[in-house]
Amino acid sequence: MALPSTYADRNCSLARALEIVGERWTLLIVRDAFYGVRRFGDFATQLGIPRAVLAGRLKALVQEGVFSRDDAGAGGVEYRLTDKGIALWPVVRSLMSWGDAFYSPAGVKRALRHDRDGGLLDDEGRCEQCGSVIPVPETRIEPGPGFEPSGSDPDRVSAMFNAPRRLLEPLTIPRG
Repeated sequence: MALPSTYADRNCSLARALEIVGERWTLLIVRDAFYGVRRFGDFATQLGIPRAVLAGRLKALVQEGVFSRDDAGAGGVEYRLTDKGIALWPVVRSLMSWGDAFYSPAGVKRALRHDRDGGLLDDEGRCEQCGSVIPVPETRIEPGPGFEPSGSDPDRVSAMFNAPRRLLEPLTIPRG
């Protein structure tokens, strides 16, 4: 049975949050934005999502203030996480940790590190080296021991997506 589009229990903050980020694909779009994806075509390439669905999800995320939509001039339109969107990082990080714990027997798929000192981050985002809780822009993501590269030649988006990089750092993919 499909979930209704709105929840009767307006007194539940979880239900209200699910109205925004609970639809299929939405958290993956948000995750990819943390990984540096900003352009419509790059989201579509990386996720394999139907373009109409992607357009609808991006429009809703912009309307809710999770993303901003910026005309980048000759480069086209870019979607960026707002402060409201960046506040979803602990949710995304927790779901990644849960997935690694229960569905990745070889270890974490993507390791999170403090960019400044290289320390691994725990499930709460705390650096093992300095003990600080690390903000999103100072977090580096890289393939972990459970990462499984695709067997074929990756497209340009995937190649950059799977290389070590800081969160929120935009992918710079040459067009052509």
